[in-house]
Amino acid sequence: MSKEIQTIVFDLGGVLIDWNPRYVFREIFKNDEEKVEWFLSTICTPEWNAQQDAGRTMDEATEALVSMHPQHETHIRAYYERWQDMLGGPIDGTVEILREVREGPHRLYGLTNWSAETFPVALERYDFLSWFEGIVVSGKIGLIKPHAAIYHHLVETFDLEPAATVFIDDSPANVEAARDLGFRSIRFEGPAELREALRELGVRIKE
Repeated sequence: MSKEIQTIVFDLGGVLIDWNPRYVFREIFKNDEEKVEWFLSTICTPEWNAQQDAGRTMDEATEALVSMHPQHETHIRAYYERWQDMLGGPIDGTVEILREVREGPHRLYGLTNWSAETFPVALERYDFLSWFEGIVVSGKIGLIKPHAAIYHHLVETFDLEPAATVFIDDSPANVEAARDLGFRSIRFEGPAELREALRELGVRIKE
């Protein structure tokens, strides 16, 4: 028999907050999608960004990349100079789910891959981040999803029982890693699908 859900853990970017560097680079490259995708897959790559999520400073990351690609210096520097413009706003349907769950008996936490330097911007911009009892930010602790160590840190910090905890993330790798560690995992594909998945797990939420 499955354990009753006690805790719900939300990823932030892509689940509660719309963040996308394309918002900036589509403007920079005049909506030339081929140039945008080339730049974000070749220069300011997801792997490069993930190192900041794991604790590297923005200055160190920027200077390292500029030294490798000096011909793209202006665009590289734009990544963090205009980082706030990459925030598209809250994902309203998920925020509403968070609001409803908050009214119930479940403990609420966040687990996010996010730079320690940029996360304060999100805290100031999105009031709903204060609804969590706690948020583990990868850049602050030098650990990053999907590595098991960050999930262990979450469990130990907040005294969670994985079998009684739902973990929600839009990354298949992060969801699978949590599932391997005993969490009840949901891959986020949209607010409607999330609402249904939570109900199936017995979380009290509106139809």
